[in-house]
Amino acid sequence: MTDHLRAFEWAPVRGVWRRELALYSRYWPSSSFAALIEPTIFLLAFGFGFGALVGHVAGYRYLDFVGTGVVATATLFTSAFPGMFNTYIRRTYQHSYDAMLAAPVDVHEVVAGEASWIAVKSGIYSCAPILVALAFGLRPGPGVVVVPVFTMLTASGFALFGIWASTIVPSINSFDYVISGVLTPLFLVAGTFFPVGGLPGWAQTVAYFNPLYHCVELVRHAVFGFRPLTDLTHTGALVLFSGLMWALAVRGMRRRLID
Repeated sequence: MTDHLRAFEWAPVRGVWRRELALYSRYWPSSSFAALIEPTIFLLAFGFGFGALVGHVAGYRYLDFVGTGVVATATLFTSAFPGMFNTYIRRTYQHSYDAMLAAPVDVHEVVAGEASWIAVKSGIYSCAPILVALAFGLRPGPGVVVVPVFTMLTASGFALFGIWASTIVPSINSFDYVISGVLTPLFLVAGTFFPVGGLPGWAQTVAYFNPLYHCVELVRHAVFGFRPLTDLTHTGALVLFSGLMWALAVRGMRRRLID
């Protein structure tokens, strides 16, 4: 495996991207609709629903608090789901990766191509709630321009998590365990709709190990003002998460496709 990693080449990754672009040119309306509308509905429902009752949370207008938190939630769902379902279907039913590996392409290059494509697409889509919140009075600072960087970094970790999960489930129906047992708790304990500081002590500790929490904090700080040392820690946590998921995803895909 080490020899293969030393032989990493970008040409196969570009080939994976060209294939993804060809597919995306056919299906972008439906995939874009779901990716953009769902977080917008969350924002409008919670922002205006609870916002009318709550007013301010943790020093922010509730609409601003949710508008920045939903960005991370959108990142989770638009990266983990394609990582799980697309990878499983292409490997198990369509045998797309078998065809790719017949060319001079290695497993880690396929994983890099798939994960980076999902990360870029998810990172861009995830910024939609901020655009909606702008229309309802959000006044971001100049740091808002780097939000896509944080969402792409987070999306790369969750895309790789999805790819890894697709290699350990026995059937596509088993993703229900992943969604209900892993993704939903991450989604709820991330500071998206309410501050993590209001949770019990044990739940706050769990939240610090939640990659989505670090994304929420980074996005919120980018919009309202950076906290350099704290944000460096959040960024480091996301880099560590992506690195761990990369190792697991490559190992899992290699086991399923070659070993």
